Amino acid sequence: MSITFILMTSVALSMDAFTVSLSKGMCIKKLDFKLALKIAFSFGLFQALMPLIGWKIGIGFSEYIKSIDHVIALILLCFLGLNMIFSKDDGSNSSKLSNFDIFILAIATSIDALAVGISFSFLNISILPIILCIGIITFILCFLGVLIGNKAGNFLGSFAKFSGGIILILIGFNIFNEHTGFLNYFF
Repeated sequence: MSITFILMTSVALSMDAFTVSLSKGMCIKKLDFKLALKIAFSFGLFQALMPLIGWKIGIGFSEYIKSIDHVIALILLCFLGLNMIFSKDDGSNSSKLSNFDIFILAIATSIDALAVGISFSFLNISILPIILCIGIITFILCFLGVLIGNKAGNFLGSFAKFSGGIILILIGFNIFNEHTGFLNYFF
């Protein structure tokens, strides 16, 4: 497996997590580097672990996982997006993102990496360099996503929380549509 393929796979798998990091960064009023590192580490860890788990599972559950991963991601991201939109702003720093929220977001954005890991099990490859690359690239992009999102959020003001929630919901529907072609029935 070429380094180009590994890098392209790593970047592709990290895009949902990067976008969520942007939206979460938009909601942070005062930049908190520890929170940015926690988000980036969590997303990078799950993006690396899911392909490893998928690789271990192999062919046995491949079709089952592919049939529900997009539904799980849609439900989790819509729930978190709606929660973000309708939660009251108490005027404090919105960086009070709970560990549970970060955990759920990390799972929701890495479920498709599980299916990719299953496909890796069909190839004669060494999984360790691939998952390390996926984890590191996701960490870097998500850390930058929180920073960039924070700058955008400071510019957007109170609209940032609403738009961040909408972005999470749209990511959920995009993942769902990629697997089902649901929107093709309407357009």
